[in-house]
Amino acid sequence: MGFGDYQSEIYLNGLADQQPPFTTDPTALEAAARERLEDGPFWYVAGAAGSGATARANREAFDRRRLVPRMLADATERDLGTTVLGTEMPAPVLLAPVGVQSILHEDGELATARAAAATGLPMILSTAASHTIEEVAEANGPGAPRWYQLYWPNDDDVCASILDRAKKAGFTTLVVTLDTWTLAWRPHDLDASYLPFIRGVGTAIPFSDPVFRAALAKPPEEDLISAVLQWVPTFTGTDKSWDRLPFLRAHWDGPIVLKGIQHPDDARRAVDAGMDGIVVSNHGGRQVDGAVASLDALPSIAAAVGDRTDILFDSGVRTGADVLKALALGAKAVLYGRPYAYGLALGGEDGVRHVLRSLLADLDLTLGLTGHRSVSELGPRSLASE
Repeated sequence: MGFGDYQSEIYLNGLADQQPPFTTDPTALEAAARERLEDGPFWYVAGAAGSGATARANREAFDRRRLVPRMLADATERDLGTTVLGTEMPAPVLLAPVGVQSILHEDGELATARAAAATGLPMILSTAASHTIEEVAEANGPGAPRWYQLYWPNDDDVCASILDRAKKAGFTTLVVTLDTWTLAWRPHDLDASYLPFIRGVGTAIPFSDPVFRAALAKPPEEDLISAVLQWVPTFTGTDKSWDRLPFLRAHWDGPIVLKGIQHPDDARRAVDAGMDGIVVSNHGGRQVDGAVASLDALPSIAAAVGDRTDILFDSGVRTGADVLKALALGAKAVLYGRPYAYGLALGGEDGVRHVLRSLLADLDLTLGLTGHRSVSELGPRSLASE
């Protein structure tokens, strides 16, 4: 059975007057989440920096590019599998690190971890999670592929402790987010005065960390405000530099990926510094208003380092066609974020699983209909010339 069989399952269920539990349309999915959620949680996930120009540019960059279907390609049987940094995955898709998932559904990251395990896709756990590293690992299950995303603390001892916990919990690859050392100007969040962290939401990992807790006069359970005030300078406000990367290597013996790369020179520096991979990403338009679309940045970065490292792509992926376009332009795999977060809001684990299965079915079918039998066949010739 292939991922595209989910389409047949849906149609056959129609014989019993059963429709999908949630929409298969990404635009309608966001609209349904908008109806379900209050303003604060919805816009925290859906919102963007400034005028939203970068978020719009991400989608426009996909819309400008066109796949070129080829005929009689013997694409009945297809292989979506790939291996990225030693992680075997059934399709070139990872669940992007989305923080504070408990604002969307009470089960938060636990539901997402279970859904990821059911599909076989790697989950990237955010440092800003609503549940601890250990709880999410348990929900994800033994043997499930999982990566850990780091918001790099300003306290080296706290950082080392968190990394040690992640390794012990079975997270194999470290994804270091570089673009969020301070929050951008986000009007939707500002107008609502909505920031989950100052309410102690999305702080489960540091608040459960023994080194962080040791620095507190009282545990967070007894004095939440003081713990939050300690969290702020520990995790925000200080930009790091390239000469700090050896610290990460000293405390992580697996692959390290730098997320937030948007310029070829930064990509080169990452590879020269011994990093194992990069994520071309503008954080879904959440950090810099008016920035380059991630898909527009991808080709020059792929030309610069594509033969030296694994390139992942993030920002704006909504459909199977989007995945194919990113792969054709040089990505090895993509990170998929907001849509599964909307699925979580609508139906917890079942909602996430449906959204993931829908994307994978769309990807599988579109791969075949464009005349490709494997994701490894994709390249610039898969797209029309601009």
